[in-house]
Amino acid sequence: MPQMPLLKNRLFWVGILYFAQGFPFGVFYDVLPVYFRQQGVDLREIGLLSLLGLAWTIKFLWAPAVDHYRHHRRWMAGADLAMGALLLYLAAGSGVGTHVWVAIGIFTLLSATNDIAIDGYTIELFEKHELGLVNGVRIAFGRVGILAAGAVLILSDYLSWPGAFTVAGGLVGVLGIVCLAAPKERDGKLFAVAHAVTLGAELKGLFRRPKATVAVLGLVLGTLWLVNNVTRWSAVTPYFWWTAFLLAGLVLAASGFYGSLKGSSSRAEATPALTQGPMFGALMEMLQRPYILPVIGFVLIFKLGDASMGFMVKPFWVDAGFSATQIGLVSVNLGLILSIAGGIAGGWFTDRVGIFKALWILGLFQALSNLGYVWVASVLPSAAPGTSVAFEHQVLMYSASAVESFTGGLGTAAFLAFLMAIVDKRHSATEYALLSSIFALSRQLAGYASGFGAHYMGYAPYFLLTFFLSFPAYLLLPWVKRMLMYTDTQQK
Repeated sequence: MPQMPLLKNRLFWVGILYFAQGFPFGVFYDVLPVYFRQQGVDLREIGLLSLLGLAWTIKFLWAPAVDHYRHHRRWMAGADLAMGALLLYLAAGSGVGTHVWVAIGIFTLLSATNDIAIDGYTIELFEKHELGLVNGVRIAFGRVGILAAGAVLILSDYLSWPGAFTVAGGLVGVLGIVCLAAPKERDGKLFAVAHAVTLGAELKGLFRRPKATVAVLGLVLGTLWLVNNVTRWSAVTPYFWWTAFLLAGLVLAASGFYGSLKGSSSRAEATPALTQGPMFGALMEMLQRPYILPVIGFVLIFKLGDASMGFMVKPFWVDAGFSATQIGLVSVNLGLILSIAGGIAGGWFTDRVGIFKALWILGLFQALSNLGYVWVASVLPSAAPGTSVAFEHQVLMYSASAVESFTGGLGTAAFLAFLMAIVDKRHSATEYALLSSIFALSRQLAGYASGFGAHYMGYAPYFLLTFFLSFPAYLLLPWVKRMLMYTDTQQK
């Protein structure tokens, strides 16, 4: 039987796969907290869910395994089928004991692994000039998947929790089978990397090179920062960061001393281990590319203005007197629809004008939208939650929210296309996971600092500051352009 034209459409499969990526994420963050609370679980224990969610933050640690074994569709199918089985396990009335927490921990690891495989598969399947619309569709269907998880909550009222989890598990399992029908991966020989060294030899080679040791230590400390934001180890452990930096300094000093003893010839012999190692090879190869350091800086700060304001928008709505219903209906639901529309429009525009031009043009729209909130914050008076807000003030706030959501989608589509465009397809899953984690680190830092900024400056001055925070990234655009041109020459 001839295959249906729709099944041959690669964008159709992008939608399916990123729906399959968003749905488990939504189940974890939107469904499980409600389930546990209805089962009488203590709020402090429910808070521990955030620890299990770390899997999505540190997924780059095992992304090299996906790159090494490739066969992305098999990874997707295996992860989805296993997640479906775990949801059926919850449906079987497994209670809320330790075994359930272990099952959910495995669920998050599988979901994060599925994300790695989907991202690697997508990067390899499309050319750079197609990545704009690809990421527009990705944004749309990923968020639809998250929204669809909310249907599990509705079903729980009609089918009870076992019935709702059965439906969710069946859907995830079906998605796992369906993804095997997606277009085949490109010939693995095109992207295969032969790791000629063992893990031990790789670590020894890295230790002989202080600069390489600095890169690995930076990755470790950055990971520790992301983990600590959830675990709060530093809040209960005296001198936590002093100890971490002291240990890092001792390792670096030992690396320098060991390298000097071995001499330049030994370091030269270790060089292959830096780029061919099974764990850090992709990182070392990425760091050896021209222009990579300013590009990493660009990844860190391109959406700094957007992220710095985003954490304070909802508190601003509350302090302006808007009710939770108004915030949910307009800021969340309408905002989600507009960000999806912005993502698709931004993806279309990116493919038409090119990634570099789209970055600075759509980034400018993204920055200008912050001025809408500056205006609103300077006009609206503070009010207690639930206070009647004047109609004209509601119009101002809703307009600012709509513009910010739409332009945020515009900038995100171009930015994600850029991340996918600059990775080496031989290490697509690992490099994209690394770059995504760098971006996540910048959001964490921005969120941490935003509360202090809004508290001490007030909303309007702080929102104006976020507008200016959008522009330091523009100083790095010359290196961004060179990196895009470099990847063009490497892929030919």
